[in-house]
Amino acid sequence: MDKVSLREKFALIGEHWRPKVVGSLNGQEVKLVKFKGEFVWHHHDTEDELFLCIDGSMTVEFRDRSVMLAPGEFIIVPHGVEHRTLAAEEASVLIFEPAATKNTGNVTHDTLTAPNGVRL
Repeated sequence: MDKVSLREKFALIGEHWRPKVVGSLNGQEVKLVKFKGEFVWHHHDTEDELFLCIDGSMTVEFRDRSVMLAPGEFIIVPHGVEHRTLAAEEASVLIFEPAATKNTGNVTHDTLTAPNGVRL
């Protein structure tokens, strides 16, 4: 039962699109990730995802619209909904989702699919 400093944990992340687990509860994981550029279009068959923008700004694109997030704003993407994330400049993001959720969902990508369960 130790506190977690988001500032300290984000300082340890030097790569983009590689979520790092900083906490677990009730079968869910709290992950930190830095976004920059465009991610791959994908969906998750059974997992909902929460994206909370901590620093910078980011966009979640859906096939019919885009939602921009500023620091302190979040969006929940329901399972089965095709989406991609992007950030023109680096953004620090907290993700809350079921443990072992693959970051690229139903897609395997040579450079963007990250290993699961990597902890800081």
